Amino acid sequence: MANGRTHRPATRSRGIPEATVARLPLYLRALTALSERSVPTVSSEELAAAAGVNSAKLRKDFSYLGSYGTRGVGYDVEYLVYQISRELGLTQDWPVVIVGIGNLGAALANYGGFASRGFRVAALIDADPAMAGKPVAGIPVQHTDDLEKIIKDNGVSIGVIATPAGAAQQVCDRLVTAGVTSILNFAPTVLSVPDGVDVRKVDLSIELQILAFHEQRKAGEETAAGDGALPAATSRGAAADDSADQGPDGDVPAVMPA
Repeated sequence: MANGRTHRPATRSRGIPEATVARLPLYLRALTALSERSVPTVSSEELAAAAGVNSAKLRKDFSYLGSYGTRGVGYDVEYLVYQISRELGLTQDWPVVIVGIGNLGAALANYGGFASRGFRVAALIDADPAMAGKPVAGIPVQHTDDLEKIIKDNGVSIGVIATPAGAAQQVCDRLVTAGVTSILNFAPTVLSVPDGVDVRKVDLSIELQILAFHEQRKAGEETAAGDGALPAATSRGAAADDSADQGPDGDVPAVMPA
């Protein structure tokens, strides 16, 4: 069985923009739901609505994959599931290690979606000697002293960090030295990594703060509308601010889907 160290997705070499790559899992999730309902084809409008994007953007994204659909018919659901899965590297087995088996790490270990999406939890690692040998989600926890050996023995290239912030950088350094080249970071800190190592950060507090901002803005718009004033979001200044926050192709920076 292939592992994460023997093959890497071809998205960069094919010139697919990072913003498109970030949306591919959204399309895949929507397509998988359609496939489970035995829906054979889907229009760009229907799929875009299910994925939460506009149809023009979806068609442009799919053009990078070489998929253009059939006029009057739409896209073949099963073929798109295969095509996107292949592009994301999900047609092979990706062994993953989770470091930090506290409440969050244990919850991640018990998450059933890994296996169905091409990821296998190869090992659980924690610094607490009392945790060593204890099973979590049916997998015995191993001590951080053995981290490098675990990475090598399992051919791991993807690591998940769920440690406290103070330990995250040291764990990251050890993972990288051991050969891990992609890291999903749940620790509330920014990691420093060398070129060639990809880091995706998941910070729930930041996402909640962004939602709080939108809630506050909506409340302000309602108040302004009640006073007969134009909503702040329609002003020229607000539009300029929104534009400044957009990515290189006009997208708001992507947030990893749940």
